[in-house]
Amino acid sequence: MDVLLLPTLGPLHMLHPRYNAVTLVELTRAFRPDAVWLASYSAEGLAEGVWRDDEELGLFFLLPWAERTEVPVVGVGENAEALKGESERFRRYLEEFEQGQAYLREEAEWRAPLEAVLAAPRQPEDWARDEVLSPLTAYLEKVAERFGEGPATGFREERMRGVAQKIASADLDRLVVWVDLTDYPLLLARVPGAVPPGAHQPTEAERQRAILDRAWQLSESDDFALLLSQLREIASPEAGYLASQIYLAAGQVEDALTLLEEVVAGDFHEPAYLPGYALARLGQLRDLVGDRDGALRAYRGVLALGWVPREAREIAQAGLRSPFRPAAR
Repeated sequence: MDVLLLPTLGPLHMLHPRYNAVTLVELTRAFRPDAVWLASYSAEGLAEGVWRDDEELGLFFLLPWAERTEVPVVGVGENAEALKGESERFRRYLEEFEQGQAYLREEAEWRAPLEAVLAAPRQPEDWARDEVLSPLTAYLEKVAERFGEGPATGFREERMRGVAQKIASADLDRLVVWVDLTDYPLLLARVPGAVPPGAHQPTEAERQRAILDRAWQLSESDDFALLLSQLREIASPEAGYLASQIYLAAGQVEDALTLLEEVVAGDFHEPAYLPGYALARLGQLRDLVGDRDGALRAYRGVLALGWVPREAREIAQAGLRSPFRPAAR
């Protein structure tokens, strides 16, 4: 069986134009897998959508693609969410004690070289290179040496050993496995013949995703005119939402509102995080132009959705309590 392992970075994919959320899907598509397995999520966690609150960006794009192409996506990390949750509980426990706080400061020092690696934009083939794998492996080894295999590590060894056993017994010809970056080295070492991502020529879909990611991180130093031009070329609901954000940042509230009204008048259900953000911002824009009734409808629309990002929900709840007013600079 041919196995491709793709490390996932959660929200950090936005920092990597050549390894963004759509890159994961394009690498998966090019491999022509019989199935895609999620090593760091359980079947229950996948079904319940816990990955959405984890901001596992790639899954917002993988799942619609898999549904269209009828490629099964399976969570194989048995009890993964509960075991990973032990790590968070252990960290909160350490924060309560002076010695525990010292341990956490030490852990932050170990993590610093890895964070420096992740801050630099990466390409797919980088995940097989020593300059990336060494800091990651060193961090994991130090954590395991200090705290042992257990709650502090989210039972990482146990989880990846179980996934490797399932891969070994799978009756498939070609399998892609998505695995959280901090689980990736352990699984790579336990699956003989598994390959990491290799050199890859970016597709147009990836290029567009990189532009959208740049717009999500909008700052005053960005070239607003250039970004708007690029977003117009993409011409998707998400691009329209982000263009509206740029108009708002430039102080053009009426233009921002007009554009966002056009977005929500159409089909804007994908990516799954977009409806919540779009309706929440729509409420704020309507508040800014004095349309309180319209703003309330938009805020209620956010809360009526089956799932929304936490930030969008908080915006809607605040907007229902009082009209939105931008914070003073």
